[in-house]
Amino acid sequence: MNTIRNLAIIAHVDHGKTTLVDTLFRQSGTFRDNQRVAERAMDSNELEKERGITILAKCTSVLWEDNRLNIVDTPGHADFGGEVERILSMVDGVLVLVDASEGPMPQTKFVVAKALRQGLNPIVVINKADKPDARPYEVHEEVFDLFAALDANDEQLDFPTLYASAKEGWAIANLDDPKKDLTPLFEAIVKRVPVAKGNPDEPFSMLVTTLEADPYLGRILTGRIYSGTAKVNMPLKALGREGNVLEQSRLTKLLAFRGLERLPIQEAVAGDIVAIAGFEKATVSDTICAPEVMVPLKSLPIDPPTLAMTFLVNDSPFAGKEGKKVTSRMIRDRLFAEAECNVSIKVSDTGSTDAFEVAGRGELQLGVLIETMRREGFELAIGRPRVLFKTDEDTGQKLEPMEEIQIDVDDEFTGIVVEKMGMRKAEMVDMRPSGGGKTRIVFVGPSRGLIGYQGEFLTDTRGTGIMSRIFHSYAAYKGPIGGRRNGALISNATGQAVTYALWNLDDRGVMFITPGTAVYEGMIIGEHTRDNDLEVNILKAKQLTNFRAAGKDEAVRLTPPRLFTLEQAIAYIEEDELVEVTPQSLRLRKILLDPNDRKRADRSSKE
Repeated sequence: MNTIRNLAIIAHVDHGKTTLVDTLFRQSGTFRDNQRVAERAMDSNELEKERGITILAKCTSVLWEDNRLNIVDTPGHADFGGEVERILSMVDGVLVLVDASEGPMPQTKFVVAKALRQGLNPIVVINKADKPDARPYEVHEEVFDLFAALDANDEQLDFPTLYASAKEGWAIANLDDPKKDLTPLFEAIVKRVPVAKGNPDEPFSMLVTTLEADPYLGRILTGRIYSGTAKVNMPLKALGREGNVLEQSRLTKLLAFRGLERLPIQEAVAGDIVAIAGFEKATVSDTICAPEVMVPLKSLPIDPPTLAMTFLVNDSPFAGKEGKKVTSRMIRDRLFAEAECNVSIKVSDTGSTDAFEVAGRGELQLGVLIETMRREGFELAIGRPRVLFKTDEDTGQKLEPMEEIQIDVDDEFTGIVVEKMGMRKAEMVDMRPSGGGKTRIVFVGPSRGLIGYQGEFLTDTRGTGIMSRIFHSYAAYKGPIGGRRNGALISNATGQAVTYALWNLDDRGVMFITPGTAVYEGMIIGEHTRDNDLEVNILKAKQLTNFRAAGKDEAVRLTPPRLFTLEQAIAYIEEDELVEVTPQSLRLRKILLDPNDRKRADRSSKE
């Protein structure tokens, strides 16, 4: 029988986690030599492949000699931190992957802190050591300093370090060693990660860490077996976090992770990570156990959501033309199903039956949810993101979420970045040269000041800056922060945008649409050059006469429009605006489409 070792791979975005898992698959014999496998095979989600990021935590396993290594590929973006926290309760060791050029980034710090607090011993892999700008020794020192700052114990500070290139498929303990394969990494895992513990003779108990829905099997619960042996058809019950019995059922299907596949098995022992089916109510953080077990397994608390958006039924004049799922009941069912699987998202009803509040970790996390719903055929409207405030129980003081923002930027752009961050009430806590004509600046600032700043930041730094954000703490309210300075150009009629009208409005501001785009009254078609909203006629065609001009009409040349991605559109809108999301289109609009309604609302807000 193979010994079982459970480990998670944690790192910042784009440091090479999923590529490393691909190479581990190949060198352990999980893939045949002639087997065709997609690049970044673990990124199975459509959005993951498009964006090049890991969104969902996934389990896999590889055989190395007599060891079964259960490996969890975790998300690297802070918005999906809820996934990472749950995974850490399943594993006995962590592989900390760090870019040999960038060094440890905020997300690395965030997850490593949680791993060290749980007593997990890390293995550090400095990846991309083959890059021309690699600085492996300096990065090694930075990792040690990070661990020390996070109060790692002596055993954790005595971590093994490997230098690797996941892309080229080698890992070495010393940079002078020959670069052959990943054998040194496999050996380090077997040496450093303890064999999974658990008494197979005790009653069965398992902690659920992820949940998904299957059209054939129903709810599939994934987790680690802490004690006992799982057998198909055995009677089990589900315990809530407080010890209450949620339901009693039978284990109808037992699935094990074997490479990229999830295969049915008849039996699994303590220490293994498996997926089971047969329960209707059990969810993440619940304990699945034998009928005689009375005490649930301890589950990790999840950091609370810091950002909320309002999801509304689409009530625009174009509602129902592009999507199939448009009713409030369909939207509500989908949102609550998402909240059940993803514990870092909270969904609640509002005073209106057509609106729901969805709270999460950040714009990217909620943006991924909206994009997924859009591809499923949903039509909906999204309100401006807003942060979730708290009140200090002792002083009654208003508190708001703060973030640690790490910015790597060319030296010439440091001035504009510091100025813009100051306008957003962020305080600089560190600034140092990072080599190669770049500077690393660290700020702590309010989350609400960063909504919509990413696009502006990329413009200010000409696309060369890198900004990483992570939740820091709740702090005293920092006062008002200025929003968008420019007003909107709003269509005053319904029809198709005309080239001549767009050309006439060119000096009024930047357009968001192209000729022929269908527009309606109250839809935002551009950004005004001034700070007030302006209603414009985008349907106005050129008057035709039977007089010929002395010279030929010049060909109309339009300034290219500014086209938004979903996240950019959500970050751009103000309090009185919405983003209309359909399977085919993104439209910006005013909440009140009628200009008279907007004027009345404006007057009443001033009174």
